[in-house]
Amino acid sequence: MAQTTLCRYGCHRVMHPVSLSGIPVVKSRGILVTDVRAGLRTLRFTMTKGPIMSEKPKEGLDRRDLMIASIAAVGASAVLAHNTGPAKAQDTAASSDATAAGAPRGTLYTGDVIDGKKVVSALDVNDLAPGQTHLLYFQGVEMPTGQHWYVSVTVAKGAKPGKRAVLVSGVHGDEMSSMHAVQTVMNQLDPAEMSGMVMAVTDVSRPAMESMQRRWPNAGRGIDLIDMNREWPGHENGVTAASRHAGLLFNRLLRPNADFAIDFHTGTTGFDVTAFNIAAMDVPEVKAMVELYPVGQIFDNHVYPGVLHNAFMDVGIPSFTPEIGAARVLDLEMISLFVEGTMNVFKHHGIVAGPMGRTGKDVSVFVGNSAFPILATAGGLIEHLVKLNDKVEAGQKVAIQRNSFGKVVAEYTSGVAGEITGQRSDAMSEPGNPLVFILFNKATPEGVESYPE
Repeated sequence: MAQTTLCRYGCHRVMHPVSLSGIPVVKSRGILVTDVRAGLRTLRFTMTKGPIMSEKPKEGLDRRDLMIASIAAVGASAVLAHNTGPAKAQDTAASSDATAAGAPRGTLYTGDVIDGKKVVSALDVNDLAPGQTHLLYFQGVEMPTGQHWYVSVTVAKGAKPGKRAVLVSGVHGDEMSSMHAVQTVMNQLDPAEMSGMVMAVTDVSRPAMESMQRRWPNAGRGIDLIDMNREWPGHENGVTAASRHAGLLFNRLLRPNADFAIDFHTGTTGFDVTAFNIAAMDVPEVKAMVELYPVGQIFDNHVYPGVLHNAFMDVGIPSFTPEIGAARVLDLEMISLFVEGTMNVFKHHGIVAGPMGRTGKDVSVFVGNSAFPILATAGGLIEHLVKLNDKVEAGQKVAIQRNSFGKVVAEYTSGVAGEITGQRSDAMSEPGNPLVFILFNKATPEGVESYPE
């Protein structure tokens, strides 16, 4: 059975194991999804290219999955006894049919105030005064100490009704340019002159951001690092803190207040990327927005399940993911391109007025539907022979690798014609590490295939 690997670039793909640069790619087991009411766990697979992900059960669970399923079933009953009070962040009332359907359930204030900002455990932007900017904290998942992680929320509520936009950053804790881009967009908005609403959530994965690392440090079942952008839409009573946090945010904050959503990212620590958008260009509403960005690459792919923009797409909310260069730094020049594009999107939806800025029509845009990974086959120092955005041909040498004696131990060539969209920035690599990703076009595959992260 075809299964989708949880990778960062180019996924939505595995039919059978493939070998790239001599390194085998192993099939994943898919995404575990808990149905607390039924006490069941299923696996989510992606079988076809489309905005709605299909769900197929896995025939049997391995020992680890069976243990997790048992924990989830027990936790579901335990949480019913533990959670009481309407302001409790993980109050099981949040699993009501209204919330499950994405309907606003009203704003719930916890009664707490942090740095002068009120704390909510659910938000309906219809409850906020128009023509103003509102600063709030959202009460997220509970920690082992009984305290909560709080997420910053900025709402620019227009004086007139209109479309509702949700901007997200900080799903990965080392992606600073994405956070700065959202902040810059919000600082350009004047609610008194707006129609509709723009909500920004800038620091989703708080514990990861505290140490500026990609993954959420989870200690519920021993030390573990969880990629939160494989957890959406999450589950409020899920096994891990990251899953519960995702469920709370998606059910109580993000989904109920979005007509469209943009989830901003960057490359990851040790791997830089160009300026590009990940988008399903066969969805007209998404295509119309993405083409308003003056950036040079578009990855036209539905990618893999578990990412936030696909969680929005799965419930009929148009969404896509901008990628803004390197992690851990502020690339102000690149950020400005995405700020300009996002403001264009707001003008397209009538949220703000004014002439369009530069769009994709004003730059040379390369659109690819697949990403070809080149993996290290040895350990040593990497020397790149091409730069980000360079065009390459099949068979072209793109990198060499030297051992501790300075001898060349490996040479790496492209297997496709396309453009460089990502490169390893850490100078050393061990076998199996991605060194280069090349954006290219190929015929639609019959099944799905995996790319390593």
